[in-house]
Amino acid sequence: MSETLSNIARSNDRVAPNAALHVEVIADFVCPFCFIGKRRFDEALKAVQGPSDVSWYPYQLNPEILAEGEPFDDFLTRRFGSPANVEPVLKHLVAEGKAVGIDFRFDKLRHVPNTIPVHQVMQLAESLGVDQSALAEDLLSAFFEQGRNIGDRNDLLDIARAHDISASDINRAIDSEQGRQRVLAREGQVRGSGLVGVPGYLVNRRLLIVGVQPTDVIVTAFDRAMFGEGSDALESPAIN
Repeated sequence: MSETLSNIARSNDRVAPNAALHVEVIADFVCPFCFIGKRRFDEALKAVQGPSDVSWYPYQLNPEILAEGEPFDDFLTRRFGSPANVEPVLKHLVAEGKAVGIDFRFDKLRHVPNTIPVHQVMQLAESLGVDQSALAEDLLSAFFEQGRNIGDRNDLLDIARAHDISASDINRAIDSEQGRQRVLAREGQVRGSGLVGVPGYLVNRRLLIVGVQPTDVIVTAFDRAMFGEGSDALESPAIN
């Protein structure tokens, strides 16, 4: 991109009016901050007057992880030296989660999955016109509140079928090398743009909200993207 996404997020207030709201959510499903961010984002959407639509974009928090994933304790040891080292962060996340109605159960986590299959199922949902945000909610809840292995095919089948996606479509999506390459290409586009962490919310292709922000900050960004004054449109190159 001509400017990094972080620069776009901090850019000036002169944006072209656009009363519709479109948001591309950039997230991964093993990211606890993405779950908290989604709940705050959902609250911000409730305050929006007028048409809006939301789509989800793939990002791998742990692109180096094996295809079969990794035991949770091994993952913490590899990333942080030991599970004990990250205990204060987990306690903080539990408190932050409670504030938005999330019951983080890190004690239930046994496995950290490779999330490529999860993103493939999310792509399938988009192609079928299924509500991606509702599916994302169930995927995040399954992992963080129930301790399920969302990278496991059977778990994915169970979660996605509750959104009226057929088992045959899910299996084809997970087994599709073309679908896998599309996930990697779309993620590569995001990383190449300068975004190095999630969540991110690209609003009307011109404003980027980076990280877990208060709900009122998100609402302000929505207002700027939809109703900002001025004729000098600040846009990020399209994600497609």
